[in-house]
Parts: sequence; C-alpha cells; structure tokens
Amino acid sequence: MIELQDIKKGFGDKEILKGVSAVMESGKVNLIIGASGSGKTVMMKCIVGLIEVDAGKILYDGKDFTTMDTHERKAIRQEIGMLFQGSALFDSMTVEQNVMFPLDMFGTGSYRDKKKRVAECLERVNLKDAARKYPAEISGGMKKRVGIARAIVLNPKYLFCDEPNSGLDPQTSLLIDQLIKELTVEYNITTVMNTHDMNTVMESGDHIVYMYQGQKQWEGSNKEIVFSNDQLLNDFIFASEFLREAKEMRQHELFSSGKWKEDLKNKGGNESGDDKK
Repeated sequence: MIELQDIKKGFGDKEILKGVSAVMESGKVNLIIGASGSGKTVMMKCIVGLIEVDAGKILYDGKDFTTMDTHERKAIRQEIGMLFQGSALFDSMTVEQNVMFPLDMFGTGSYRDKKKRVAECLERVNLKDAARKYPAEISGGMKKRVGIARAIVLNPKYLFCDEPNSGLDPQTSLLIDQLIKELTVEYNITTVMNTHDMNTVMESGDHIVYMYQGQKQWEGSNKEIVFSNDQLLNDFIFASEFLREAKEMRQHELFSSGKWKEDLKNKGGNESGDDKK
C-alpha cells in the first residue's frame, strides 16, 4: 500500500499540488485521472521520488519515503516496476536483453537464472517467440508488452504505468489493460497508473483518484463513478453525448444486477456522502 498524506508541491510561485491525501491499494489498479495541468503527472513523479515534495508524507507500507536517505530509497526502488509511456526500450538491444536489463542492474543470480526469469516473463505476456527480435521489428502493442515484462521481471511490489495505452488502437489498448489487471491481481501488486483512456477508467479502475486544479476532487471505484453526483467529475468523464448515454446504460445494468449496493456497502461509500444513493 502507498499512502499520500497532505502532499504539496510548487514550482516558484505556482502551486501544483495543494495538499493531496490518498491511498493506493495493493492488489488493485489505482488510477490517477484529470485534465492536463491538474497535477496528476507531478503527483506520480513525487510518489516515485523523481520530484521532492515541499510538504507532506509518502508512505510505502508505512515507511516514510520522504525522509529516507539514498540507500533506503534504493531498496524501495528495487521493489518498483515502471512502464513508460513510450515503452523506453533500448533500440540496440533485443527484446530478451531489454527485459534482462533490470536483472543485470539489480539481480544477483547467475546468467542462467536471469535468462530463465526473462523467458518466464516473456511467456507471461505472450512474447516467447519475440525474444531475439529488436524493438524496430515489433509492433507498438508488442513494445508495450515488452515494457510490461521488463517492469515485472524483478517481482515488484509496486508498478507504475504512465499512459500505457498511448498511441495504441482500441483493441490493443483493451488487451494491455487486461494484462496489467491480471498481473496486478496475480502478484498482489500495488499498481498506480496515469491515464486519459476512459475505457481504462471504466474497465480497470478498481480505485480512482480524480485530480482537479492540484487537489483531489473525487476518489472511488469505477462502479461508484457511474453514480457520482460530482459535476466536475461527470463533465470530465462523460463529456460527450455518447458517453453520457453509455453511463445511463451502465447505471441501468448495475441497478438491475443489484451489485452496486454490495460494492458500496463493502467499501463503506466514498468520501463524498452525496454519492451514496
């Protein structure tokens, strides 16, 4: 679990994060959503330590990341996997070599053990036959899957994904979402994802933090989001007439099944009492 306690960050006289508190839950896909300039990217960079917060705390399983020294932070970072927006593969390395890179940096096993682990990860993302190919020889969706394999090769406790569906067609995007969700549950990972993709929000959003002008405007699940009365959230998520109609259909589906009542009861509702209806 990752917990944010009243974190603040500014650059010069511009305040970006204005006291954000949230919990990123283990075994779930935690989404950070919001319009450009809302502070979501800065928040993710603060969580992984690429940017230092001005105030507040970031806790990894109860340990205060903000007060750790370099050695202590390195230990946490070895438990972090990162999936970059552009995949960030090394062009001069094969798929196998790209996935092995973190093992060469941080691993202590033999080359044979590393190669076996790489093969396991490539098979898990259905890329076993692409091991000897170079990034230029594979598709965008395959590059994303290589990135996922590299991100999980060290058996991370935490997985950060920056716009994992960027530049992908809708069908491939759904496959990437499904894979990330499966891995999150399978390995009980705390997955944190920045996304603008509404399919991701509605299909994979176990826990969603909606940022607006540097503050947490709303927090809840993809089922709760359908019944939210937060106008800013609704204007952002269901901006088009098509999406508003899709929301009404989803509401009807959830009402008919009665499942939404159980979900809200188990969670205890979100932070806004207006949304529990």
